[in-house]
Amino acid sequence: MIDGARDMFVLDPAAAHLNHGSFGSVPTIARDARRQLLDEHDANPMRMITGDLWERTNAARDECAAFLGAEPSLCAFVNNATYGTALALNSLDLAEGDEIVITDHSYNATTLAVGDAGRRFGAKVVVAPVDLGASAADTVAAVLGRFSERTKLVIVDEVSSATAQRHPIAALTEAVHDVGAPILVDAAHSPGMLRAPLSGVDPDFWVGNMHKWAFAPGGTALFRVSQAWRDRLNPLVVSHFHHNGYPANIEQQGTRDPSTWLAAPVGLTLFERFGETEIQRHNAELAAYGQKVLGAALGVEAGELPDPGQGVSMRIIPLPDRLIPDHQAAMLIRRRIADELATEVAINLWRDRAWLRVSAQIYNSPDEYDRLADRLPAFLAAL
Repeated sequence: MIDGARDMFVLDPAAAHLNHGSFGSVPTIARDARRQLLDEHDANPMRMITGDLWERTNAARDECAAFLGAEPSLCAFVNNATYGTALALNSLDLAEGDEIVITDHSYNATTLAVGDAGRRFGAKVVVAPVDLGASAADTVAAVLGRFSERTKLVIVDEVSSATAQRHPIAALTEAVHDVGAPILVDAAHSPGMLRAPLSGVDPDFWVGNMHKWAFAPGGTALFRVSQAWRDRLNPLVVSHFHHNGYPANIEQQGTRDPSTWLAAPVGLTLFERFGETEIQRHNAELAAYGQKVLGAALGVEAGELPDPGQGVSMRIIPLPDRLIPDHQAAMLIRRRIADELATEVAINLWRDRAWLRVSAQIYNSPDEYDRLADRLPAFLAAL
């Protein structure tokens, strides 16, 4: 735990919160800033919305873009990575027989969104299997191995949710562009976890949640589009500012709560207070420690514990084969761990196996993983 960090969150002290990767946790300074914005709005909605709201939105967006290493003019606020994925899919001119390539690490909502687009337009979903721990070259080869002349989009996770694996975005972007297709990077976990993830890369579409590792209130993500696509986006909702173009046609809807986006830069001040390098080092090292002690407790050989790649602050541990890889069963086990072991974790299914995923954030400490490691084997044996 980074000294003084736990006091900046309102997390329930009765539980160990080892699942920051699912929804994040809002620090009190960002919560307070958002509360003040809500008070301002509710005191006079007309004044706030018709006053300088959009100038303030521009300023908040610029700060977030700079933190990510992005060009502000190419960025827009959206609610989350799933929304950004839908926006990109809505902007493609899909036709019968077209193909969209994803990997088998794809986030479930992304997989469902691509499948829905396929059903509506007659497009085909093509899945590229990428092994755990695959090299950059092998990852690129796996994706390009599913490419065809009908490929209209490639979607890859920068850090996958199910497997916590970091994929080589720069190499993938270059390779996909070389074969003439656009690429969408699902960077849900990148802001705050990885330093300046948009510096030096130019994917066609990129969307990252600010509310996970960058300490923003929930419902805050940054969508970044390449210059070539900037004026070709089709908004999911057409509103009053449609003819103003990007990013106004994406962001500006009168009844949307503006407080989450405007408060986002306040969360970034934690990186100034504790140091971005120190935060990211602490989190990656602590996640690795948690994986090590939990793997040892469950009898998993060190070589069987996947290394997710540099800077990743989530890790996965394989659960016993006898546990049925069923979504409902996984949800039940997760809830029982929360209730009976007072620990929040994630359990994901991948390649017909259940995997325990733990995260590490500045409010976590090694003893939380130690306590889970002491009690988890007996808990699983009793299932």
